[in-house]
Parts: sequence; C-alpha cells; structure tokens
Amino acid sequence: MDLTSLTTEAPNPATTNLDRMPVADLLALMNAEDRRAPEAVAAALPQVAEAVELIVAARRRGGRLVYLGAGTSGRLGLLDAVECPPTFDTDPTEVVGLIAGGRRAVTEAVEGAEDDPVLAAEDLRGIGLGPDDVVVGLTASGRTPYVLGGLDHARSVGAATVAVACNVGAVVSTHADVAIELDTGPEVLTGSTRLKAGTAQKLVCNMLSTAAMVRDGKVFGNLMVDVRPTNAKLVDRARRIVATAAGTDAATAAATLEAAGGQPKVAVVMLLACCSRVAALDRLAEAGGRVREAVGMS
Repeated sequence: MDLTSLTTEAPNPATTNLDRMPVADLLALMNAEDRRAPEAVAAALPQVAEAVELIVAARRRGGRLVYLGAGTSGRLGLLDAVECPPTFDTDPTEVVGLIAGGRRAVTEAVEGAEDDPVLAAEDLRGIGLGPDDVVVGLTASGRTPYVLGGLDHARSVGAATVAVACNVGAVVSTHADVAIELDTGPEVLTGSTRLKAGTAQKLVCNMLSTAAMVRDGKVFGNLMVDVRPTNAKLVDRARRIVATAAGTDAATAAATLEAAGGQPKVAVVMLLACCSRVAALDRLAEAGGRVREAVGMS
C-alpha cells in the first residue's frame, strides 16, 4: 500500500524542529495545528448532514448505526457507541462499534487485522448486518482494507454506507453512499493520526450520533431527557434536567422523578401535562417519544 501521497502521512514543515522545541513552544504549536480539526469538519458539514439523514432513516426502519474502523479510528467509533445507552437510553444493540482485531484491539495492537478486508465482512455478518442498517467506516488514511471490505459488504446486503476519511480524494470515498472527507493536513508528529485526524473523526462521530438522537426525540430543548440515572452524579443531573424542563423546584423534580421510575422524560411529561406516570407513558408512545408532541407544545 503506497501511502506517500497522503497528507496524513506527510511531514509537517512547521514541526521539523519538534524535538528541539521548548515545551511551551511545542504545546503552542500543537494547539495551533489542532485548530485545523474543527475547520476541516466545518468544510464537510453538508456531507455530515447527509450522513445524519441516513442514520435517522435507518433508525426509523428499526436499523442500527454501526461504526467500523481500525486502530484509533475503530476505538473512536466504539467510544461513541458505548456512550449512547447512558446518554440517550438506547439499547446497546442500537449503536454498535466494530474494530479490526475485535475487543482485544481496544487496548492493544492486533497486528495485521486492519489489512484484512475479509475480516470486516465476517464481523458484519456476525452481527447480522442487513438492509435496514447504516455502516460508518472510519479511516484516517482513507484506504484501510478492513474498512473498505466492510463497506463493500454493507453495500452488498443493501445497508446504507458512510465513509469518514482525513484525506481529500480518499479511496474509501468511492466505497460509500456518503463520503465525508476531512482535510486535517500533516500531523505535528508525522503520521500520528491519533492527533488532528483522530480529533476530527471524534467531532464527526459526536455530530452523527447526537444529531440523529435529537431528531429521534431523545432530547427536549437542549436537555438529555433520556439520560439513565445510574449513579449519584447522573441522579443529580436527572433531577436538574426535570426541574429545568418543567420549570419546577428541586424537591418536586426529585419526587416526580422517583414516581416516574427514574425516567426523566416521563417525569417531565407528568409535570408539564399534569398527568400520571401511566398517562405520560401513553402520551410518549403516541408521540414517538417526543416530549413536545406528548405535552402538546409542538
């Protein structure tokens, strides 16, 4: 695989003396270079929006969002996937992260795994990938065989596909329905795509899952009303969410949250619609989980 033409592999002319810089100067330079990550994402927002629409459509069909990647890219997809259940009360099967080499690759390198396009197809078959799903392939270089093979398999079964790469004109872009190309440029440390490229990919993952969940009624205003209060911090957050959303005091919010079985969204509807837990659940079911519609605010 020839990587010499990739900007993510090119030396950065601004950092040729990196090993001789005072720490303060080194950090300032890294900080300056890191600003390219959000700028690169901003330039690709139209494509990110297209990807969000694919994910929303897939979820409405009962399909899943599946992240696929190797190394840092795979870990970033997994990170986004595992954060969705506590943040949005999704089932762990709704957003899935697959990484070349399996779960062992989360904490250690699995040599050669990313170079096997067949392995990705096997991993996707293992989760029963079908036409209702959408696969997001993450690859900084834009030509990781594991990701290419996975996207090709996804298309062969009729699943929607998205490619996220950090090189313009990436090979992977031709293997997906939507191509998100992030021009992050050469890294401060040559070829270390856990830096700017990783940051840009993380920003895109944040957008894909968050925007899709907002469109799916998992958010009321800017409040995560589907948060799972599974520890003391989250219980406190849930109470504050209920109080803010319903415009009530902390004691009322806490009592209603308890009556709602610990479900902030249900508690909010109970307070705003002045109804019981059972009635709130019925309203939410009829409104597709959307608080505004459930309380007649739309």
